[in-house]
This record gives sequence, structure tokens and C-alpha cells, in this order.
Amino acid sequence: MRDLVRRIDAATPTSRDRALDALRACAILGVVLGHWLVTALISDSGTVHVASPLHYLPQLTPASWVFQTLAVFFMVGGLVGARGHAAARARGTTYRTWLGARLSRLFRPVAAVLAVWCVVAVALLASGVGVATVQTLGKLALSPMWFLLVFAALTAATPLVARLHPLWPLAVVLHVELVRFGLGGPAWPGWINVAAGWLVPYCLGATRARGSLRDRRTGWVLLLGGAATTAALVLWGGYPASMVGVPGAAVSNLNPPTLASATFGLAQCGAALLLLGPLRRILRRPAAWAAVALLNLSAMTVFLWHQTAMMAVTAVGLLAGAPLPGLHTVPDGGGWVLARLLWLPVFAGALLVCWAAFRIHEQGRRHRRGRTRVVREGRPATAAGAERV
Repeated sequence: MRDLVRRIDAATPTSRDRALDALRACAILGVVLGHWLVTALISDSGTVHVASPLHYLPQLTPASWVFQTLAVFFMVGGLVGARGHAAARARGTTYRTWLGARLSRLFRPVAAVLAVWCVVAVALLASGVGVATVQTLGKLALSPMWFLLVFAALTAATPLVARLHPLWPLAVVLHVELVRFGLGGPAWPGWINVAAGWLVPYCLGATRARGSLRDRRTGWVLLLGGAATTAALVLWGGYPASMVGVPGAAVSNLNPPTLASATFGLAQCGAALLLLGPLRRILRRPAAWAAVALLNLSAMTVFLWHQTAMMAVTAVGLLAGAPLPGLHTVPDGGGWVLARLLWLPVFAGALLVCWAAFRIHEQGRRHRRGRTRVVREGRPATAAGAERV
């Protein structure tokens, strides 16, 4: 293990900003842990449906502030995308070639998920499982892909939005909210925010890539300003406090993104900018960097299969014959929360099995040719995985 750690550290270019990889890894882990903590599968009269402890235990709402980390992911994606496109142009690489390379790395592992779930869905229906249950499970397994579609669209638009100030898409979000809630308009304009809302942190990352931001000053402004605005919107604007969707709630901050989710995302991005310095110091340690680099190498595999891993454990748990606390029971008390925390290592073990089986679809030939071999553009294979999104 020590030899692997040393090789990873030695193969990483000194110019690489390891802190950005750490932010991306934290964002992925935040989404994974968040889904595992706020998603429960309940069997009721032969039909499986999704329940959330946030519905029964609103005092857990602050957990959604910690684990809803997509804004940080989009900010890092905008930064890396803008830099990558600028570097590709400098080398004479065409836009089509650059985009094709980025999207192929993004969507290669998606094919495996779709293929497996097509087989699973057919098998479940053939065995007599109800259509409603299959729809619930399939939607849960494939729900992470909506984010990839939005991310791919923003990546394709990088040449157009790389110089767009983040206040412009934020203004779009604000006007959409005025139409929806202020003027009592229809709900459908809210879907404009699926692009505009995530364009805010993406453009913020692209702005930093141009060197137009000072991390500490901008970080404090975004953190304090974003947090204060979000608090005002929740306290006096009627927005829900939870930054993830809650079953049965009249308004979701995430589906589609609201003004509150956009301002909260800016606060998160501010905190991320402030963490860049400390993360760089921590990641000078070879062991810490090796953990981040290896996670980034399989980031999409972890992201795409974490829901399947949770459902697999839940299904196997049915063999016990009785509902297991924290797995099949209604998430309506502290006992469920404690039991669910104890299930997290089991979910992680199931995800590790999925990773072992399907990581090759993300890593491709570079994995077979050696993890620490230096590849084109001077990037090590262990760190190159971080560039995939």
C-alpha cells in the first residue's frame, strides 16, 4: 500500500491543484451519504414506496444543508471545463474532439447501469412484482442520471458560458421565481431553473478559472451573503428549509431548483473556496492525496451505483422474514436514525461490490495499462479520473 501511495504521489504533476479533486470527491460523497440517510424503502400492501425521515422528523433538516453538495460539484466542473477547453484550443484541438472526449468519459459507465436495470426490471415484472414497485425502484436507481444530463448540457455550452458572469443566470432564476410565486403564474417556467440554477455555480467556477476571483475575499462574500439570503428566503419568503425534496411537501428546493437553492449553493461554493488553502496543505501528504485520487478515478461508478447498492441490501434484508429497523421500517423516530447509521457500512460494502464489478466501464483501457502510468497531457491515470467530469 505504501508503494502504491508513493507511486501515485510521484506520478502527479506538481502543477495539479489537488484541492479541486478533493472538493469534487467531497461533493460526490455528500450526495451518496445524503441519499443513504434520507431515503427509506417501505413495503405497504405489497407495493414498495419511498419515504423520507425529513417528512417525519423535520428537526433533521440541517442534514440536508450538509449533504446537498451538487453546487460545489458544478462549480468545480465549470472551473475544470473552462480550463480544459482553453487548453484544448491552445493545442489546436477542435471543439468536437474536446467535447467528445469529455462526454465519453462521463457517459461510459451509464451504459452499464442502464443495461443492468433493464434486465432487473424485466426479471421483476416476470416474477410477478407490481408495476408500481418496479417504477419506484427504477426511478430511484436511475434518478442520478438527471444530473448527468444537465452537467453534459452545461459542458457542451462551455465555450458560450465560460465568460458569463454568474449573476446573469441568477437573475434568470429570480425572474422565474417572481413569475411562479410572486405573480401566481404557472409552474412550468420553474423548469427553466434546471439549467439556470446550476449554471450559477458552473459560471462561478469558469469565472475563477479566468483568475477573476480571490478565493478568501470571494469566499467570505459568497458564504455570508448566500447564507443570509437563504435564511431570509426561508424565514420570510415561504421557501422550505430542506435543500432536498421531501415527499408530500408543496414546494421542493431541488426539483426544480429554486432561488433558495441557488443562494444556498453560492454559500456552499463560498465555503469551498475558503477550504482550498487548507485542503492544499492536507493533500501534500501522499496518503491523503492517494485516497482522493483513487476516489476520483471511479467517481461516476460510485455516483451511479450507490442507490442500487442500498436497494440490494434492502432486498436481501427481506430474507430475514421480518422488517429490519432502519431498513424496512417507517423513518419516524430516533431509533430509525440510529439503525440507519449502523446500516451505512453495509451499504458501503455493497457499493464496493458494485465498484469491483463495474469500474472498468469508467476506467477503460487506462486501468488495464497501469494505474500510475503517465498519460497524455502529463496527467497520471490515478488523477486523470478526476478530469472525467
